[in-house]
Amino acid sequence: MKKKCLAIITARGGSKRITRKNIKEFCGKPIIQYSIEAAIESSIFDEVMVSTEDLEIKKIAEECGAMVPFTRSQETSGDMAMTHEVLLEVLDEYKKLGITFEYVCCIYPTAPFITAARLRESYEKLVLSKADAVIPIVAYSFPPQRCFVLKDDKLEFKWPENRLLRSQDLEKWYHDCGQFYFMNTERFLDTHNLIMENTLPIIIDEMEVQDIDNYVDWELAELKYRMRISK
Repeated sequence: MKKKCLAIITARGGSKRITRKNIKEFCGKPIIQYSIEAAIESSIFDEVMVSTEDLEIKKIAEECGAMVPFTRSQETSGDMAMTHEVLLEVLDEYKKLGITFEYVCCIYPTAPFITAARLRESYEKLVLSKADAVIPIVAYSFPPQRCFVLKDDKLEFKWPENRLLRSQDLEKWYHDCGQFYFMNTERFLDTHNLIMENTLPIIIDEMEVQDIDNYVDWELAELKYRMRISK
């Protein structure tokens, strides 16, 4: 059976840097709940599922309205497992059930700034453009072209030719927001890549993005989130 669109929220239980990161309370509720609620509210997915091997995450995910139709394997639950491997496993499990999807969206469980509107915008852009993928990106706050490196404990410009250039005269560089990847399923299965040849951007404001790798990042994310919802 061919379905239109699947949301896969990847949430293993073994976070090392922040204990129980994927279900830790963030501004009053488990952080994974934000991703689940945005996906459901968007009304663009036939199914919103969570890929996990963890029983507590499974329980919370289902209470929030997501499906956990099968358990993530041991191979894709370790520290070295890559996102594309998790997605391939999920799509293969659905295929065994006789279900395929035209589009798939990988959503990270620690992305509280995701909104239903942003997911709808990305889906529409992907479908209308016939692109391989659409992902949110954000500009670097300081031009990386003027960065330093350390050589024998001394500062050096990485690119000395840029030392006297004004920030506004340098090309704007961007990085992945680490929130979601919206993809044409067939192209993803062909390439096994999240970023493919014909990938289009959704440019996000810096106040809607925070990489969460440690406890300081977590506090910054909560501060940004509270500022955002207070406006």
